[in-house]
Amino acid sequence: MKGDNIAERFLDFGARIVRLVRALPDDRTGKHISDQLLRSGTSGGSNYEEARSAQSRRDFVHKVSLAAKEMREALYWVALVGRVESDIAEDIPALLDEGKELIAILMSSAKTAKHSQ
Repeated sequence: MKGDNIAERFLDFGARIVRLVRALPDDRTGKHISDQLLRSGTSGGSNYEEARSAQSRRDFVHKVSLAAKEMREALYWVALVGRVESDIAEDIPALLDEGKELIAILMSSAKTAKHSQ
């Protein structure tokens, strides 16, 4: 099915976010970052899945744009973790790279859909 490989990449990204959140400290700061990161880092994929079953091109563009917005927020939190938690930061560069690639894919999809309306 069209988009399955991207959907799989979102699942992998979400799983990596879950593992990163589990490694954060159980203090006030860790809980705050964990909540924000878990929400934004996993919702990109769910928004992408909604976009795949959009009712119109306009709906598709909207949902893909929401997915990109959530991914940008997730990358902020991932970068913050990288700066604060040096002992768990080894996967951060690869996670940031994958997130940036997924955002580029989403934005390209939105642009293509807009131009074909």
